[in-house]
Amino acid sequence: MLNIRRSNIEIIADMLRVGNNGNGAGKTEIMYSANMSYAQIQKYLAFLMDQDLINKIQVGNPSIKYHVTDKGNKLLKNIEDIMEMLGLEEGIDF
Repeated sequence: MLNIRRSNIEIIADMLRVGNNGNGAGKTEIMYSANMSYAQIQKYLAFLMDQDLINKIQVGNPSIKYHVTDKGNKLLKNIEDIMEMLGLEEGIDF
């Protein structure tokens, strides 16, 4: 079987899932849960914040959590619906 690397959309969905637990998630938690490098997490977090899909919340010094916005929740739901419609809930394997 040929494994195709994750698309940007799949990476974004993975990140939104991690931060969608009600308490938010720290950068390290998102990085490890979404299987990303430090360079990737920096780029994607900046993009998600610019798009108003996540908010950065200071919860201590220097502790920061990232929370999914309503817009981010809507995007995640749409991505999951599309993946389900295409039968790709388990990822893409050819």
